[in-house]
Amino acid sequence: MTHQAGPSRGIREGADTRRPAWLRGGSLSGRQNSFGAIRTALAVAVVYSHAYPLGWGRPAPLSQFSGGQIDLGRLAVVGFFALSGFMITGSAMRSTIGRYSWHRALRILPGLWVSLLVSVLVVAPALYYRTHHSLTGYWSHPAGPLHYLAGAWNASFTNGWDISNVVADGVAAGTNHDPGINGSLWSLDYEMLCYIMMGLLAAGGVLLRAKKAVPLLTLVVWILMLWDWRATPGYVNIPNSMGHFLHVPVFGQIYVQYFVYLGFVFLLGATVQLYKDRIPMNAGLALLSVAVLVASLHYGGLFVFGYPAFAYLLFWLAVRLPVPFQRIGVKRDLSYGIYIYGFTVEQVVAALGYNAHGMRVYLPLSLAGTVVLAALSWYLVEKPALKAKDWTPRPVRALAERRARGVAVPGTAEPAGEPARSAVPAP
Repeated sequence: MTHQAGPSRGIREGADTRRPAWLRGGSLSGRQNSFGAIRTALAVAVVYSHAYPLGWGRPAPLSQFSGGQIDLGRLAVVGFFALSGFMITGSAMRSTIGRYSWHRALRILPGLWVSLLVSVLVVAPALYYRTHHSLTGYWSHPAGPLHYLAGAWNASFTNGWDISNVVADGVAAGTNHDPGINGSLWSLDYEMLCYIMMGLLAAGGVLLRAKKAVPLLTLVVWILMLWDWRATPGYVNIPNSMGHFLHVPVFGQIYVQYFVYLGFVFLLGATVQLYKDRIPMNAGLALLSVAVLVASLHYGGLFVFGYPAFAYLLFWLAVRLPVPFQRIGVKRDLSYGIYIYGFTVEQVVAALGYNAHGMRVYLPLSLAGTVVLAALSWYLVEKPALKAKDWTPRPVRALAERRARGVAVPGTAEPAGEPARSAVPAP
């Protein structure tokens, strides 16, 4: 049987290579993919989408076409969650819960905290000085920088989105059109909650020993979304659960709709990771996904039908984009920096009045400033932080060393001089 399977497989592969590159199938199992390029494109799409409401108070792209279901920026965030679910699940399967948690904290928190400090120590004081010609009252303002940091350190923004009213001054002057200094950070709470969810599944052994539970959970959430969508007037507008929220310790106010819908996309990515060897990646399904996505955007049902289609399309692109795209983001990943700084830079460019010159001036200036800050964030903050991913606290390291030497650890039943039971092969 093995001898017969080889030639037939070769024939199929040979036939596949004769087809145009974009029509061939692909696999997510290998390391050759374009996730870095797609993440960067999604981050840039967020900046482009925000340019309309931040620069001129106009609706973002796709908002009118989708009947208010979504805009380009939020659709890009959905894409981030799908890719994140795929990659984070792989990380959770390869790591202990402690190491997994440490890696996730290193990837999110240092960049976030430094971006908050940049807003508090550089951006807001500069805008405040430009309006008031001094910094008197900046630090003592009721909604001042310390108040802002106390509510923003965990991305919950429980104390508001402005710092000493610097953006409110811009809104009053007509240069700015949004009250927040960094509105993009709203999604980080939901991202971290998804990290916790995946960590709990990994710690419970679900990912390795009961992985069918993940697609089952995804299906349950999808059914809840379908039920919610059926109750939506006209089947086009956003679902009815927007008004419901929960107060979650550390994370503050969490909207049920955002967590359910973004968690669903994250679980879709996790399912793809767990079954990546079985999920076909071909152009036919990709074209069908495009059709479903466009139809659900325009006629309704985006959350229920369009989200899975969009997720599949991104994974197909990850394996089918040409080789040059696979090099983007491998050595330097600017996508996170672009995401966490883009909104702030756009607010500054608008406050300086460059939005009056139109999109041809406003967007290039915003993108240039964003990319510079993203590069600084990567080289000075994110990359150095990631170098600590293999760091182990001294007590944990000492415990591991004692186990490796076969020394009994207090509280265990293994006598000194005998190897730890975990090191003894099972019969």
